[in-house]
Amino acid sequence: MDKIHAMQLFLRVAELESFSRAADTLGLPKGSVSRQIQALESLLGTRLLYRTTRRVQLTQDGMVYYERCRDLLANLEELDGLFLHDPSSISGRLRVDMPVSVAKDLVLPKLPAFLQQYPGIELELSSSDRLVDVVREGFDCVVRVGQLKDSGLVARNLGQLTQINCASPDYLARFGYPENLDDLASHAVVHYALNLGTRPQGFEFVADKTTQWIKTGGVITVNSAETYRAACLAGLGIIQVPRTGVKALLKSKKLVEILPQYRAAPMPVSLLYPHRRNLSRRVHLFMEWLTDVMKAYVD
Repeated sequence: MDKIHAMQLFLRVAELESFSRAADTLGLPKGSVSRQIQALESLLGTRLLYRTTRRVQLTQDGMVYYERCRDLLANLEELDGLFLHDPSSISGRLRVDMPVSVAKDLVLPKLPAFLQQYPGIELELSSSDRLVDVVREGFDCVVRVGQLKDSGLVARNLGQLTQINCASPDYLARFGYPENLDDLASHAVVHYALNLGTRPQGFEFVADKTTQWIKTGGVITVNSAETYRAACLAGLGIIQVPRTGVKALLKSKKLVEILPQYRAAPMPVSLLYPHRRNLSRRVHLFMEWLTDVMKAYVD
């Protein structure tokens, strides 16, 4: 048995609380992962994991072993790459998540250069409005736009995005150009809700350094940033979006900025990752590259 490999498998199973998910993220058969964990437990003379039909949990000994394994493997990986400067020596799989607009408009156009520089890296890129579970789903790092909740993850601030109010020329031709907040009573807003069924608060703006909302009309609620913009382009109402995401639409006059004096608060952009000391060299390199790329995206 390769003890180091077995320890790496144990960490992934423990973090994802599943043999199946761990096997999927590593590209290995589930049975192979299970057998190596059993061999590791036999070698140590203790049970590391409780196994049920629904989930896998660490035992008391497993918790202690997990912490020691995590630090040991991080130190070993750092030692292995301490004197290596050849990009071709960097290899392995990366799993990252980011909003669709960030992936499509910014990361993907520049990604070929990164992968050419590090040809041994294999990237799994997830893009959706869903907030993935970074640890349980085995992500190395994620880009989040908006206020962060306490997640136990390490967060790196990448900047913030200025938000503007937009409508289509067709919508403004039909309903008029709002000049102030009172005018919004006769206008419609395209509502955005990550979880459909929740009640959007309305039109957001900052006054006296505090965020406030005004209830408005509007008959459509969406849960996708792409659909949100498409609904505005179709003339279904006003939207509030990061300016950088609609620059091309504003330039082509497919969208028009309105009410510039009543903008929503800027949206922070953050890079999140699970453990500061458990970063592989490939993860560290990708995060540094991504941080640099994001400078062109944030305000």
